Amino acid sequence: MMTADSESLLSLGEIQGRGRALVASQPLKAGQIVLKDSPILVYSALPLVRPQSSASASYCDNCFRTLSSSANVTSCPSCSHHHLFCSPSCLTMATAASHSTWVCQALSRLRDCPSLVPQPLERQVQARFLIAAYNLALTCPGHFQVLLSLQGQGSPSDAPAVQFLHSLISSICPPPSLSLSIELTAALLAKDKLNAFGLMAPISLQQDGQRSVRAYGIYPKACFFNHDCLPNACRFDYLDSAPGQNTDITVRMIHDVPQGREICLSYFPVNLNYYTRQKRLAEDYGFTCDCDRCKVEANWSDNEADVIDDNGNVEKEEVMDEDSDEQMIASDTDGDAGGVDDFPHAYFFFRYMCSHENCWGTLAPLPPSDDASSKVLECNVCGNLKNDIDVC
Repeated sequence: MMTADSESLLSLGEIQGRGRALVASQPLKAGQIVLKDSPILVYSALPLVRPQSSASASYCDNCFRTLSSSANVTSCPSCSHHHLFCSPSCLTMATAASHSTWVCQALSRLRDCPSLVPQPLERQVQARFLIAAYNLALTCPGHFQVLLSLQGQGSPSDAPAVQFLHSLISSICPPPSLSLSIELTAALLAKDKLNAFGLMAPISLQQDGQRSVRAYGIYPKACFFNHDCLPNACRFDYLDSAPGQNTDITVRMIHDVPQGREICLSYFPVNLNYYTRQKRLAEDYGFTCDCDRCKVEANWSDNEADVIDDNGNVEKEEVMDEDSDEQMIASDTDGDAGGVDDFPHAYFFFRYMCSHENCWGTLAPLPPSDDASSKVLECNVCGNLKNDIDVC
C-alpha cells in the first residue's frame, strides 16, 4: 500500500493523452524511495501442465522465494509435489488464503484437463490468474473490487482466449458462491494484461542470458506508473532477501526531478531499439509511445535505429561521438535529467544501465542519507552495486 510518506511525495492526477499518472508533489532526489507497495494478488508463472520429466517448482508457492534443500520445504498434502512451500508456516498461510481447498482442487482439475495440454504457456498462466482472482473474490472481496477498478479494457483479439478460459473454468471448477460470466472473465483478463508486474527469477539461475518470470503480482498503487523509454524511476523487489513481506516492491528515483514532473517506469529493459519497443507496447499495452526518446529515434533510419548494443553502448557516430559524450558528462551538474535536450539518452545508457553481461538492468542510487545523495548505485535486476565514480 502507499505509505503516508509516499502520499506526500506523489499525487495521482490526469495527464492529457496519458490518462491517470503519478506526479512528483515536491522535488525528488536521486535514490529517494517514492513508493512501497504490497500486492493484492500474486500467482505463479509456471505452466500448469508440464512434462513428467520436468523438475518440481523452484519457488515457494506462497512467498515465491527460491526453494533450498532445507528440510523445511513442505508440500501440499492434497496435491503433493505440484505445490511446494518453503516452510510449514508458509503452507499454513497459503491454505488460509492463496492455496485454499478450492484453489488446490481447481488447479489439480485443470492440470488433468486434456484440452489444456496443447495450450501455450500464456493461456495456462492466464488460467492460473483467473483461479487466483476468483479466489480473491471469495477470500477478500475488498481487494477483488480494487482489482476490478484498475484500468484495462478487453479487445476483440482477446475473444478466443476469453471464451476458451471461461468455458474451461465454468465447466471443470466453478468457484463456489460466485456467479461467473464471460464479461467478468474478459474484464479480469484485461486488468491482468495491463497491470501485472513480473517478479523475475534470479539472474544467476538463468541459462543463455534469458531471464524468466517466477510469478506475477498486481500492485494497486504501482500500476498507476506510466511508461517512458527513459524512465526517471525504477522498481526493486527483494523476493529472496527481504525478511518479511518479501513480495512488496519498492520504487526509487534514478535521478533528481523537480516538483510537477511525472514519475515513470520502463515496462521492459531500456536497451531495446525503437521498433521493438513500439511493437511490445502496442501488443501488450495497446498504445504507441511518443516520449522524448521515441520522438528522436522515430526519425532514424533502420541502421541508425539499431545503435544500442547488448550492453547499452551507443555505437553509431551519427548519433553520439566521443566529443559530445564528454560534453554531456561535463554538463551534468544541475541534477534535473528530465528533458531530451538536458539529458540525451546516450548518457542514460552510459550512466544508468548495468554493464553486467546479459543483465540490462537499470541502476539507481541507494536511498539518500541525511539529504545527501548516495554515491553507490544498485542494479534493479542483478543487484550489482557500483560506485558512482565508476560510471562518471
